Amino acid sequence: MSTMTREEIEQGLQENRFAPGGTARNAHAEVLAAAAEASGDSELFRDALDNLINSYLYSSESTKMLVPFARLLQEYDKDPGAFSKGDAHSLFWQFKWVATAISESPEIPLESATGWLDEMERRYRIAGYSERPVRESELWFADVIGDDERAERAYARWQAADRDDMSDCHACELNGQGHYAMLRGDDARALEVWQPVLAGDKTCAEEPHRVLATALLPLLRLGRFEEARAQHLRGYRMARGKESLLPSVGKHIEFCALTGNEPRGLEILAEHAAHVAPLANLDDRLSFHGGVLVLLRRLKDLGHGHLPAVPYEGVPRTVAELYEVLRADALDIARRFDARNGTTRVSERFLARIGGAPLVDVLPLGVRSAALPQPEPAAAPVAAPVPAPATDGAALAELVRRARAARDLGHPGSDGLWAEVTARVGTADAVDPLVRVDVADHRALAAARAGAGDAAALVTAVRDGYRALGREERAALSELRLASVAAQSGAAPGEIRELLAVALRAAEALEADEPLRGRRIALAELSAIRLESYLRSLEATDAHDHGHGQERAHGELAAELTAFVASYAQSLPDLVAEAEEMLGRIALSEGDPERAVPLLAAAAARAIEAGRPWQAVDPLVLRAGVLMSLGRPEEAEEAARSGLAHAGELTDAEQQAVVRLTLADILLERADAAEAAELALTAAHWFDQAGLTADGGAQARLLLARAYAHQHRNADAAEVLRSTLPDLLEHGEQQALAVREFLGDLLRELGEPREAAEQYLLAAELVKGWEDPRPQAGLAQSAADQLSEARLTPEAVAAYERALELHRLSGDAPVAEVRVLRSLAWLAIREEVSATGVARARALMAEAAGILETPQGDAPESPELRSELAQTWHQLAQVLDRWVSVHVQEDDDEDEESGPAEVLGDAELTALRLEEVLLWDRAAGVYADLGGDHLAERFQCLNNAAWTERELGRPKAGAARLSALIEELRTWPEGSVPEWILPRAERTVAHLTD
Repeated sequence: MSTMTREEIEQGLQENRFAPGGTARNAHAEVLAAAAEASGDSELFRDALDNLINSYLYSSESTKMLVPFARLLQEYDKDPGAFSKGDAHSLFWQFKWVATAISESPEIPLESATGWLDEMERRYRIAGYSERPVRESELWFADVIGDDERAERAYARWQAADRDDMSDCHACELNGQGHYAMLRGDDARALEVWQPVLAGDKTCAEEPHRVLATALLPLLRLGRFEEARAQHLRGYRMARGKESLLPSVGKHIEFCALTGNEPRGLEILAEHAAHVAPLANLDDRLSFHGGVLVLLRRLKDLGHGHLPAVPYEGVPRTVAELYEVLRADALDIARRFDARNGTTRVSERFLARIGGAPLVDVLPLGVRSAALPQPEPAAAPVAAPVPAPATDGAALAELVRRARAARDLGHPGSDGLWAEVTARVGTADAVDPLVRVDVADHRALAAARAGAGDAAALVTAVRDGYRALGREERAALSELRLASVAAQSGAAPGEIRELLAVALRAAEALEADEPLRGRRIALAELSAIRLESYLRSLEATDAHDHGHGQERAHGELAAELTAFVASYAQSLPDLVAEAEEMLGRIALSEGDPERAVPLLAAAAARAIEAGRPWQAVDPLVLRAGVLMSLGRPEEAEEAARSGLAHAGELTDAEQQAVVRLTLADILLERADAAEAAELALTAAHWFDQAGLTADGGAQARLLLARAYAHQHRNADAAEVLRSTLPDLLEHGEQQALAVREFLGDLLRELGEPREAAEQYLLAAELVKGWEDPRPQAGLAQSAADQLSEARLTPEAVAAYERALELHRLSGDAPVAEVRVLRSLAWLAIREEVSATGVARARALMAEAAGILETPQGDAPESPELRSELAQTWHQLAQVLDRWVSVHVQEDDDEDEESGPAEVLGDAELTALRLEEVLLWDRAAGVYADLGGDHLAERFQCLNNAAWTERELGRPKAGAARLSALIEELRTWPEGSVPEWILPRAERTVAHLTD
């Protein structure tokens, strides 16, 4: 068996400390610990044990830390003096983790667990530490064994004890305090305690990650749904994929299950499928699987038990199968805890959790999730079916009356009422023949709307049925529907015109005293106008007369509609509203939005006048969009808000979505991001309900992400955008480009440079073939900036060089060129400040300065270019200063970098420093000419020059520079100088002249 050298072990420990938490890191840490022990080097062994304990902590195997901790404690007891102050502090700090691990290990007897707590208390007291961490550990142990009185005492003593350097960070302590309040049923108090963590004021390595997850259900229980939604989006992003945070992931899954977001819960489960296994930490297993079980039970209850879930121990499982396996395993673990603790607390809490009822029917999250399939129909019962209860005649008569009234009014709820009538009629013993024909009419209309092949036959049967009952006014309407069905099915123009003529004759043949005669005639005329326009467009296409034919058709249609409006304006406002809306759309198609605006307003007003406010929604929404295009945002908002107000009775999900998306778009343009986000969120939900997730839903989510970004909710925006990215990329190259760049910007703001660079590079690929190189150049430069931020130096250099090439192709981006050159200069000395690197950096800075010193065409020298020139001199001086610093060895130097291969002599160092001073003076002079907006940069240059003068042995010269600036600034108007500059300059002068 090969052995590892000390250097190999040390290198392995260094790499392991920064590896992602998980079983792979743990396995490596175990190998290193074994190798260190075999080496016989006690110091190395202690380091390896400490590393192993930390590795276990940030994984699902945290309870394994007990053995290496006991070994490390033995090492301490053998020779406390071998532990440095930092090592001893780390050991005592780990005692808290061990106390938690003991509570989470049912195999450790109660007496042993109590003994460990006593040992922790004894050692902390001897070491002089506060009892605060001991009492917190005692609290959670007392809680899990069901000793509430002891837990209460421990909590009080925890809060009363002093904080010292062994206390948990404020964020972790607030987590515990809020969690205890929640366990006692005080959600409001818990959220109050957690507020500094939720707000980001108190953070650490695992906070606010854990609090964000734990706070979800209290927020829901208190009805604070918007906060719960935001905390889920933000919190899951932080917890995703982190093995030590699987309990938090389980809480996010549970949240989805209890808010009508089961598909989202399934997606999160799939992302963590590898961890749906017997985890070593039984408490984590119980917590994570508890959240999963809440989801699986909800899916079963909704009829989705047959759906595939995720494998368990390598075996594919359905939802129902996985539920049974996990439930049995979890209950066994809970019983083991209870057996150890002598209570039933763990089992009771677990059963209460997995039996939890939904806290809200549906809470739209904004992120895209695949819809669940329709549940399987229930199996047919073996026994004879129980007869349905008889339908009450009076109740049916009232329902029919309401359905007919809604139908005659064109109310959106008419279909729902007729569906209910249909269901009731099916169970009634005796039904009025007219009701049966009405039900058939409803079915025929649905078939016609769906374009069913038997629609014409169904409508014909309805017409004949009405005629047989003497209801000619209804038969006339069926005649008109036959013409529409024929047009929809692609019948010949002659056949459609004949059917229209029949419908008009049927309407005109109605008795003079028939109340609906005028309406039937007008409706036949309006339908004929619509269909005739359609037929003329077909005939123009057949005649290859596209341009003039379409223009003529529009003119004829507009004239016919105008005449219709004049004829029926007083008697039939709802039909006139339809005609005016059509006139508005014609105006838009002809490129005349100003003419469309009053027509659409009139259409909406007539619909409202007719008592049909839902009919006003479409023209109002369209008018709002037109007004925005005309630069009239106030009127646009008014129209959209009116449309939303009148949409209350609409039953069409797409219409509900469109009106909200329109208003959201307007509000975002008007900088009302909060309301825009709320509307975009609900619009996305309605689009999903309409089956338009990939179309309107994607646009709504894009707008939602933009609204979140305007509110600086970048994490929420990124989550929403990521979820719908595949849909958005299918909506054309321009949108794909904008979305990729937007997501890159969000990820950059979130401090995720690798991911941001990936999006910028993908966006750059989209514009690779464009004639204009500037978009690709900008994206390549953005990618390079992020690759540099991620310390991927070779990749960053390649991206910068590509950006530089593209900027030079455009020939009109000197500032961009200069900034790329400066970035390349810094990358030349990032890995090592060497003579070669400094020479390259100097050459690149000189090239940048040369671009800026070259006249740019006939235009006068711009302030922007002069500022960039000053910045280039400034940065070149900083590069030289870095080169000098690696040659100067100070007694207190803590830099671990190895020195340069060739050491510069005193004369060379002096020359470099003199060049630095010259460059900073030149830059400061330019900044002075540019005025007060560049005062901070000017001060920085003079300050740097002053300290360099001190290194040259000329501190008074350095002080003189700053003294002159101080005297000058004192003559400036009050309020024109930043408050920090004069005090800093005066302090520097004092240091230099001391």
